[in-house]
Amino acid sequence: MTVEYHTSKLNKKVLSLGVPARIAKFSAISVVLGIFAALPIALAGEAKALQVQVSPETPRLGDTISVVVNLDNPANGSNVTVTNGDQTYPAYEIAPQQYRAFIPTTPLEKAGTRNVQVSFEGQVQNLSIQVRDRKFPIQRINLPPGKAGVEATEYELKRAAEFKAIRTPEKFWDAAFLAPNKGPITTIYGVRRYYNGKFANDYYHRGVDYAGAAGSPVVAPAAGRVALVGKVSQGFRVHGNVVGIDHGQGVASIFMHLSRINVKEGDIVKPGQLIGAVGATGASTGPHLHWGLYVNGKSIDPVPWRDQAVK
Repeated sequence: MTVEYHTSKLNKKVLSLGVPARIAKFSAISVVLGIFAALPIALAGEAKALQVQVSPETPRLGDTISVVVNLDNPANGSNVTVTNGDQTYPAYEIAPQQYRAFIPTTPLEKAGTRNVQVSFEGQVQNLSIQVRDRKFPIQRINLPPGKAGVEATEYELKRAAEFKAIRTPEKFWDAAFLAPNKGPITTIYGVRRYYNGKFANDYYHRGVDYAGAAGSPVVAPAAGRVALVGKVSQGFRVHGNVVGIDHGQGVASIFMHLSRINVKEGDIVKPGQLIGAVGATGASTGPHLHWGLYVNGKSIDPVPWRDQAVK
């Protein structure tokens, strides 16, 4: 009806200029078709290719791969999806028209190509990311009587799993992470281990150990919300006294073997804020701090997060 209405108007206008009716009808239809023919060009101009940035350019096993997506049309930005194999990683807004997803890598994976697909509103971009190999040292640990063969309780495993599954859309951190203790690092990330002579299959050291003196301060490496507080008295046999901080957008820190806890669940902490003290609780051979950093549920190397800002 709309087309016929406008055609009638155009016919009258053309006829008023003294053009014969047959020619006027043809002219009017041509004008209308011309209008509709122009529409796809305008609409096509609105959809541009996705702009995707990946860092680091040459990641190693244990690194966190950052995939940043810039959108020309910010509408429905939450529909950005980033997939790698059968895994889909959430993409969170970090700036107007800009979204980011983190892809974690671990020592239990193989080096090689990661085929990553970024999708948004019908637009798809396929990426091939080369992940380099990395050699992780092997360590032999002899646990003293009473701590050898200690197994986590069901409650401990449940709380730890719930903590690692947290995905908060808000981003709390805004700078490079701080070292949570002033002691030297004695065990790096990714170490494979023999416990009392038996190799631990599917195990790698999920964090870094700081040889801080017993009772020395443990501070929050970045801003966040305390999402886990566990104690030996509650059944945390392996973790010992533990604090977990949700930094937002799938990033979370865990601090184990504490002698003292200075925060409670739900507290908002700032970078450098005191959260506890170094201890030897749980499965520990002596006083030290274990700091683990998880990205989308997997333990990654926290050192790159400490050495440079992942904003």
